[in-house]
Amino acid sequence: MSSSLPVVIGVIVGALLVALVVGRVLTRRAGVVRSTATAEVASDELGLPDGRPAIVHFSADWCGPCQSVRRVVDEVCAALPGVAHVEIDMDANPTAARQLSVMSLPTTFIFDGNGRQRYRTSGVPKGADLRSALEPLLA
Repeated sequence: MSSSLPVVIGVIVGALLVALVVGRVLTRRAGVVRSTATAEVASDELGLPDGRPAIVHFSADWCGPCQSVRRVVDEVCAALPGVAHVEIDMDANPTAARQLSVMSLPTTFIFDGNGRQRYRTSGVPKGADLRSALEPLLA
């Protein structure tokens, strides 16, 4: 019995290390703004404004982090007045969520003035990342 104790401890430590690595890999991309393909989306379905970039974020009443995204996006739009803010309730508009393959909340997109998707992020984005992605679209 005493010789199996180190084996059991080794297995537990190994399992914890594997769980730690898997957790880090899964959360590493959360909140990071990534460039996306310039796919066209029906801008009228999303409520995108004509001729100006927009931040679109999907949220729901039950989503706690979505409130943080709303605050960050409001701050960015206040600093960059040429940018529109569109919030889409995923529960009220599941078609738009399917169209953009939104699988988790919060999910935020940046569209250029022509309605092409340029950036996408899951989780709560940093304001500086959103601004640096939007500034070239305003030039």
